Amino acid sequence: MAISRYFAGAAMIAALAFAPAANAKVVDQSDAGFAVAHTAQVAATPADVWKMLRMPQSWWSKDHSWSGDAANFWLDQQAGGCFCEKLPDTGSGVGSVQHARILFSKPNQMLRLSGAFGPLQGEALTATLTIQIKETPTGSALRFDYVVGGYMRFKVADIAPAVDKVIGEQLLGLANALGGALPPTRDEKAASEAAEKPKPETPPAKEEPGLDAAVADLVGEEAKPAPDESR
Repeated sequence: MAISRYFAGAAMIAALAFAPAANAKVVDQSDAGFAVAHTAQVAATPADVWKMLRMPQSWWSKDHSWSGDAANFWLDQQAGGCFCEKLPDTGSGVGSVQHARILFSKPNQMLRLSGAFGPLQGEALTATLTIQIKETPTGSALRFDYVVGGYMRFKVADIAPAVDKVIGEQLLGLANALGGALPPTRDEKAASEAAEKPKPETPPAKEEPGLDAAVADLVGEEAKPAPDESR
Protein backbone atom coordinates (compact mmCIF):
# COMPACT_ATOMS: atom_id res chain seq x y z
CA MET A 1 0.00 0.00 0.00
CA ALA A 2 1.40 3.38 -0.96
CA ILE A 3 2.30 5.89 1.71
CA SER A 4 -0.20 8.37 0.25
CA ARG A 5 -3.08 5.95 0.94
CA TYR A 6 -2.28 4.66 4.41
CA PHE A 7 -1.17 8.03 5.70
CA ALA A 8 -4.29 9.53 4.16
CA GLY A 9 -2.83 12.10 1.81
CA ALA A 10 -2.00 15.65 2.78
CA ALA A 11 -5.26 17.12 1.48
CA MET A 12 -7.56 14.79 3.41
CA ILE A 13 -5.65 15.00 6.68
CA ALA A 14 -5.42 18.78 6.49
CA ALA A 15 -9.21 18.89 6.40
CA LEU A 16 -9.51 17.20 9.82
CA ALA A 17 -10.73 19.48 12.59
CA PHE A 18 -8.44 18.47 15.44
CA ALA A 19 -9.93 20.66 18.15
CA PRO A 20 -9.62 18.20 21.06
CA ALA A 21 -5.87 18.13 21.32
CA ALA A 22 -4.39 20.29 24.05
CA ASN A 23 -0.94 19.35 22.74
CA ALA A 24 -0.47 17.89 19.29
CA LYS A 25 2.76 18.01 17.41
CA VAL A 26 6.03 16.40 16.38
CA VAL A 27 7.84 16.90 19.67
CA ASP A 28 11.27 15.70 18.55
CA GLN A 29 13.01 14.56 15.38
CA SER A 30 16.48 13.79 14.06
CA ASP A 31 18.05 11.65 11.36
CA ALA A 32 17.57 8.68 13.69
CA GLY A 33 13.79 9.05 14.15
CA PHE A 34 11.05 11.17 15.64
CA ALA A 35 8.42 11.38 18.36
CA VAL A 36 4.87 12.73 18.31
CA ALA A 37 2.43 13.38 21.14
CA HIS A 38 -1.30 14.11 21.30
CA THR A 39 -3.58 14.74 24.26
CA ALA A 40 -7.32 15.16 24.78
CA GLN A 41 -9.91 15.09 27.55
CA VAL A 42 -13.20 13.20 27.45
CA ALA A 43 -16.25 12.96 29.70
CA ALA A 44 -15.81 9.22 30.25
CA THR A 45 -14.41 7.24 33.15
CA PRO A 46 -11.03 5.51 32.80
CA ALA A 47 -12.90 2.18 32.86
CA ASP A 48 -15.06 3.26 29.92
CA VAL A 49 -12.01 4.53 28.05
CA TRP A 50 -10.23 1.24 28.62
CA LYS A 51 -13.20 -0.76 27.39
CA MET A 52 -13.38 1.31 24.19
CA LEU A 53 -9.60 1.23 23.74
CA ARG A 54 -9.76 -2.55 23.49
CA MET A 55 -12.18 -2.29 20.56
CA PRO A 56 -10.16 -0.63 17.77
CA GLN A 57 -12.86 -1.60 15.29
CA SER A 58 -14.97 1.12 16.94
CA TRP A 59 -12.47 3.98 16.71
CA TRP A 60 -9.37 3.27 14.60
CA SER A 61 -9.90 4.81 11.17
CA LYS A 62 -10.69 2.52 8.24
CA ASP A 63 -8.64 4.93 6.11
CA HIS A 64 -5.59 3.64 7.97
CA SER A 65 -6.27 -0.03 7.45
CA TRP A 66 -5.10 -2.51 4.84
CA SER A 67 -8.55 -3.95 4.19
CA GLY A 68 -10.50 -0.69 4.04
CA ASP A 69 -12.89 -1.87 6.76
CA ALA A 70 -12.43 -1.09 10.47
CA ALA A 71 -14.58 -4.11 11.33
CA ASN A 72 -11.55 -6.27 10.52
CA PHE A 73 -9.49 -4.90 13.46
CA TRP A 74 -9.09 -6.69 16.76
CA LEU A 75 -6.95 -6.20 19.85
CA ASP A 76 -5.87 -8.79 22.40
CA GLN A 77 -5.65 -7.54 25.97
CA GLN A 78 -2.48 -9.00 27.47
CA ALA A 79 1.26 -8.61 26.90
CA GLY A 80 2.31 -10.38 23.74
CA GLY A 81 -1.18 -9.94 22.31
CA CYS A 82 -1.88 -8.60 18.85
CA PHE A 83 -3.40 -5.46 17.41
CA CYS A 84 -4.25 -7.18 14.16
CA GLU A 85 -6.44 -6.98 11.10
CA LYS A 86 -8.10 -9.68 9.05
CA LEU A 87 -7.72 -9.51 5.29
CA PRO A 88 -10.90 -11.03 3.84
CA ASP A 89 -10.76 -13.86 1.34
CA THR A 90 -10.72 -12.50 -2.20
CA GLY A 91 -10.33 -15.91 -3.78
CA SER A 92 -6.93 -17.01 -2.50
CA GLY A 93 -7.65 -17.39 1.23
CA VAL A 94 -7.96 -15.24 4.34
CA GLY A 95 -4.96 -13.07 5.24
CA SER A 96 -3.96 -10.99 8.25
CA VAL A 97 -1.79 -8.08 9.32
CA GLN A 98 -0.10 -7.43 12.65
CA HIS A 99 -0.17 -3.67 13.21
CA ALA A 100 1.44 -3.94 16.65
CA ARG A 101 1.89 -6.21 19.65
CA ILE A 102 1.16 -5.38 23.26
CA LEU A 103 4.15 -4.67 25.49
CA PHE A 104 2.37 -3.38 28.59
CA SER A 105 -1.26 -3.57 29.64
CA LYS A 106 -2.45 -1.91 32.85
CA PRO A 107 -6.26 -1.65 32.83
CA ASN A 108 -7.69 1.87 33.07
CA GLN A 109 -4.21 3.39 33.06
CA MET A 110 -1.84 2.50 30.23
CA LEU A 111 -1.50 0.44 27.07
CA ARG A 112 1.83 0.25 25.27
CA LEU A 113 2.24 -1.32 21.85
CA SER A 114 5.20 -1.97 19.59
CA GLY A 115 4.54 -1.58 15.89
CA ALA A 116 5.51 0.47 12.84
CA PHE A 117 2.20 1.42 11.25
CA GLY A 118 1.33 1.45 7.56
CA PRO A 119 4.23 1.79 5.11
CA LEU A 120 6.65 2.11 8.05
CA GLN A 121 6.11 -1.63 8.51
CA GLY A 122 8.35 -2.26 5.51
CA GLU A 123 11.29 -0.38 7.01
CA ALA A 124 13.89 -1.38 9.61
CA LEU A 125 12.20 0.56 12.38
CA THR A 126 11.22 0.18 16.00
CA ALA A 127 8.09 2.13 16.89
CA THR A 128 6.27 2.33 20.22
CA LEU A 129 2.81 3.74 20.88
CA THR A 130 2.08 4.51 24.54
CA ILE A 131 -1.53 5.32 25.41
CA GLN A 132 -2.11 6.78 28.88
CA ILE A 133 -5.40 7.34 30.71
CA LYS A 134 -5.73 9.53 33.79
CA GLU A 135 -8.86 10.31 35.75
CA THR A 136 -9.86 13.97 35.93
CA PRO A 137 -12.72 15.81 37.67
CA THR A 138 -14.63 15.85 34.37
CA GLY A 139 -13.78 12.35 33.12
CA SER A 140 -10.43 11.25 31.72
CA ALA A 141 -7.32 12.74 30.15
CA LEU A 142 -5.79 10.79 27.28
CA ARG A 143 -2.30 10.91 25.85
CA PHE A 144 -0.85 9.17 22.79
CA ASP A 145 2.96 9.10 22.43
CA TYR A 146 4.42 7.49 19.30
CA VAL A 147 8.20 7.14 19.12
CA VAL A 148 9.87 5.90 15.93
CA GLY A 149 13.54 5.09 15.41
CA GLY A 150 15.85 3.10 13.14
CA TYR A 151 16.58 3.01 9.43
CA MET A 152 13.99 4.01 6.86
CA ARG A 153 14.00 5.06 3.24
CA PHE A 154 11.69 8.00 3.91
CA LYS A 155 12.97 11.43 4.87
CA VAL A 156 12.15 12.14 8.51
CA ALA A 157 11.13 15.70 7.68
CA ASP A 158 8.55 14.37 5.23
CA ILE A 159 7.17 11.37 7.09
CA ALA A 160 7.06 12.74 10.67
CA PRO A 161 4.29 15.32 10.05
CA ALA A 162 2.20 12.73 8.17
CA VAL A 163 2.53 10.18 10.98
CA ASP A 164 1.77 12.90 13.52
CA LYS A 165 -1.54 13.66 11.80
CA VAL A 166 -2.44 9.97 11.56
CA ILE A 167 -1.82 9.40 15.27
CA GLY A 168 -3.84 12.50 16.04
CA GLU A 169 -6.70 11.19 13.90
CA GLN A 170 -6.78 7.96 15.92
CA LEU A 171 -6.99 9.88 19.20
CA LEU A 172 -9.81 11.94 17.70
CA GLY A 173 -11.56 8.72 16.70
CA LEU A 174 -11.23 7.35 20.23
CA ALA A 175 -12.53 10.58 21.73
CA ASN A 176 -15.48 10.66 19.34
CA ALA A 177 -16.34 7.04 20.15
CA LEU A 178 -16.52 8.10 23.81
CA GLY A 179 -18.94 10.93 23.10
CA GLY A 180 -16.57 13.58 21.82
CA ALA A 181 -13.61 15.47 23.25
CA LEU A 182 -14.21 18.16 25.82
CA PRO A 183 -13.62 21.72 24.57
CA PRO A 184 -10.41 23.41 25.66
CA THR A 185 -10.51 25.32 28.91
CA ARG A 186 -10.01 29.09 29.08
CA ASP A 187 -6.41 28.54 30.18
CA GLU A 188 -5.78 26.16 27.27
CA LYS A 189 -7.13 28.72 24.81
CA ALA A 190 -4.92 31.41 26.34
CA ALA A 191 -1.87 29.12 26.12
CA SER A 192 -2.64 28.36 22.47
CA GLU A 193 -2.99 32.03 21.61
CA ALA A 194 0.25 32.83 23.42
CA ALA A 195 2.06 30.10 21.48
CA GLU A 196 1.04 31.74 18.20
CA LYS A 197 2.61 35.07 19.13
CA PRO A 198 6.16 35.82 17.91
CA LYS A 199 8.69 34.49 20.37
CA PRO A 200 11.36 36.79 21.85
CA GLU A 201 14.93 36.31 20.69
CA THR A 202 15.79 34.83 24.08
CA PRO A 203 12.73 32.79 25.04
CA PRO A 204 11.78 32.46 28.70
CA ALA A 205 11.74 29.10 30.43
CA LYS A 206 9.02 26.79 29.16
CA GLU A 207 5.79 26.70 31.11
CA GLU A 208 3.22 23.95 31.23
CA PRO A 209 0.13 24.69 29.07
CA GLY A 210 -2.81 25.77 31.17
CA LEU A 211 -4.45 22.44 31.83
CA ASP A 212 -6.25 21.66 35.05
CA ALA A 213 -4.05 20.27 37.81
CA ALA A 214 -5.25 16.70 37.38
CA VAL A 215 -3.98 16.63 33.79
CA ALA A 216 -0.77 18.63 34.03
CA ASP A 217 1.48 15.76 35.06
CA LEU A 218 0.04 13.60 32.28
CA VAL A 219 0.86 16.08 29.55
CA GLY A 220 4.34 16.94 30.78
CA GLU A 221 6.90 18.98 28.89
CA GLU A 222 6.78 18.82 25.10
CA ALA A 223 9.85 16.66 24.64
CA LYS A 224 9.45 14.61 27.80
CA PRO A 225 9.02 10.89 27.03
CA ALA A 226 6.09 8.91 28.36
CA PRO A 227 6.77 7.47 31.83
CA ASP A 228 7.83 3.85 32.01
CA GLU A 229 5.94 2.07 34.78
CA SER A 230 7.78 -1.24 34.33
CA ARG A 231 10.08 -0.46 37.24
